[in-house]
Amino acid sequence: MLFTEPTFLFLFLPLLLALYFAPDLARLAQHHASAAHGSYANWLLLAASVLFYAKGGGAFTWLMLGSIAFNYWMAIAVDRAADRQQARRWLALAVTANLVVLGIYKYANFFADNLNALAGASGLPRVEVPRVLLPIGISFFTFHAISYVVDVSRRDATAQKSPVHAALYLLLFPQLIAGPIIRYRDIADQLARRTVSIDDFAYGVRRFVLGLGKKVLVANVVAGPADKIFSMPAAQLSPAHAWLGIVCYTLQIYFDFSGYSDMAIGLGRMFGFRFPENFRWPYIAASVQEFWRRWHISLSTWFRDYLYIPLGGNRVSPARQYRNLITVFFLCGLWHGASWNFVVWGLWHGAFLVIERVVSERNPETRNAQSIRNPQSAIRIVDWPIWRHIYTMAVVIVGWVFFRAETLTAAVAFLKAMAGTAPAGVSPYTIGWYLTPELWLALAAGALGSTPWIAALAPRLERIEPRPLAAGVRLAATAGLVALLVLAIISVSARTYNPFIYFRF
Repeated sequence: MLFTEPTFLFLFLPLLLALYFAPDLARLAQHHASAAHGSYANWLLLAASVLFYAKGGGAFTWLMLGSIAFNYWMAIAVDRAADRQQARRWLALAVTANLVVLGIYKYANFFADNLNALAGASGLPRVEVPRVLLPIGISFFTFHAISYVVDVSRRDATAQKSPVHAALYLLLFPQLIAGPIIRYRDIADQLARRTVSIDDFAYGVRRFVLGLGKKVLVANVVAGPADKIFSMPAAQLSPAHAWLGIVCYTLQIYFDFSGYSDMAIGLGRMFGFRFPENFRWPYIAASVQEFWRRWHISLSTWFRDYLYIPLGGNRVSPARQYRNLITVFFLCGLWHGASWNFVVWGLWHGAFLVIERVVSERNPETRNAQSIRNPQSAIRIVDWPIWRHIYTMAVVIVGWVFFRAETLTAAVAFLKAMAGTAPAGVSPYTIGWYLTPELWLALAAGALGSTPWIAALAPRLERIEPRPLAAGVRLAATAGLVALLVLAIISVSARTYNPFIYFRF
């Protein structure tokens, strides 16, 4: 079940909200009153999350529930271990089992295909592996499970004794299939007891509507031309086609990912959970390092805390730091998909991170210039050096070609078309055929929405004087949000094209 499906928007979510707040309607009728939620709410959310996953996951729901039970007992075993050595053995078993399950379902066919390619070249017999279906959201789920058990091992968290709380953490539907990747220690207290105020609920609704608008009115619109152009024969790709296709995909992947994260954060707030931010305008970054501190923050920090730092982090020699960066981004690419395209994409980013680190270590002025502003700081209009920004976006866009193309050969052909070095035949669809008024509007909205200008303007408008004018501004903002919701619902009802990128993850 997708957040953008009519079934979710008009049946699942309203019914769940009604059941969730039914015991507290009298208290919530008072302005600024808050409702506390505990056992009943958790059982309800757990049942709803199982139903949510089962609608698309089918029989894989049993795999998910079995994994939840396994990790629940593993965390308790680690927590109750007699000594650190025994705890490490339980931890090793838990991590290995999670990775084996992920490897079987996500990478078995990938490894078999590559082994068969080598076998064919050397005359060895083929390895026969049945085609394995990919359970929805298994990558996100596996990372949640591993981080939970590792945090218990590190004593950053205490093993959850309640199976309902443990299952709800791993199965909570807002972040189940598309993230953000949430640490158990960040919501452990919220699982036990949380409150929802009118202001919290209103914020959640606003955040959900903004995410819905990002996904439906921008990502889905630019996805059509991106998919059509990337599926064109290489012989028909002109530079104009290629650049339009990659610009559309650059906006699609950001507004799809960040839109789903916004919806997840908004849904979580409606039910009393506070999820961490996952995107902070990555396309304004002035270095690849800064890009990764703004893009899919929960994933990049997961790799930092559970892989890069255990490998030695910045405490080792520069050569080992570079090796660790390449290793992390090799695995980051492989995490995104069982394809050499994703591996090359990860190595591409890892290589530029190493280059930036080498340059900054040799030039202190560059190191100071490239230092990343604190992503946790208040929103502000960012003044970035234009050439570093152009460099960063060039690296990111070229990387997206590998991320989106089906094969390495197709990616190289697409890059040649972008560079104008490949002869282009006649295409049945001209550039003008793609550039409809709707696409122009989506491109403009995407370019504006990729920057923090609107977010930086909002708090200034709230402080405007005189007060009646401020009230008018707030009324206009509310009207704009309602209009965005109406347009999104109309688009959901009328548009048949609603791609879901996370099926690959």
